[in-house]
Amino acid sequence: MLGECLENVRKLVPLVHNITNYVTVNDVANVLLACGGSPIMSDEPEDVEDITTICGGLNINIGTLNLSSIKGMFLAGKRANELDHKVLLDPVGAGASALRTNTAIRLLDEIKFTAIRGNISEIRTLAFGSGTTRGVDADVADSVTEDILDQAVSFVKSFAKETGSIIAVTGAIDLVSDDVRCYVIRNGRKEMGRITGTGCQLSGMMTAFLVANPDDLLKGAAASVCTMGLAGEIGWDNMRPEDGNSTYRNRIIDAIYNMDKEILDKGARYEVR
Repeated sequence: MLGECLENVRKLVPLVHNITNYVTVNDVANVLLACGGSPIMSDEPEDVEDITTICGGLNINIGTLNLSSIKGMFLAGKRANELDHKVLLDPVGAGASALRTNTAIRLLDEIKFTAIRGNISEIRTLAFGSGTTRGVDADVADSVTEDILDQAVSFVKSFAKETGSIIAVTGAIDLVSDDVRCYVIRNGRKEMGRITGTGCQLSGMMTAFLVANPDDLLKGAAASVCTMGLAGEIGWDNMRPEDGNSTYRNRIIDAIYNMDKEILDKGARYEVR
């Protein structure tokens, strides 16, 4: 069951270095604390190698790029690889601009990633070198639906084999795959899309789950996705008529904070293909 992966995070309290989106950096930190991890944020090139050295995992998110932070990403990523740390790439908006696309592809070429997490458009951009991402949202034509599920599973397994990374595609149906097994996850609420940064938060949390579950990285990654999706369901159930998206964000974080093995095992909805 997936609940033990959450327990492992809380036992280990993994320190995660985040080079992440300025829009969501505070929420990423709070979600890491809520799930049992410990966050540290740094994107200054003169700082990142020292910071990533003391951590167990590195979360690289390209959501708000600048030339300095890009340099920091490569320095931290290569140092994390030298130390055999877990490293995650969140290619936010890849396909929306040349800078984002080229940076994401170059990162993939030069750094070994334990996992890559994004929406289907972003992942397709990495796989094929171009895409039609609309801002940071998945292109509607690229959404994972029941009708194309078999094709999507085959695609993520193939890309996982090509990269040697766990591939996590999140959306209405979530796919978390290596080259052999794919977790098809159906937790979550469509209202989560009304909050900026649930994907960024998940990337930070997934990095902590990877660090804490080295013996089954795929299971750990899938557990993090189920945790976030289930938190979205629980948070929505606790909403009151006067509440809005700001409250919903906090209720999701609170649901993660209060989640335990039993809640996750009971509420996780997935199959393995």
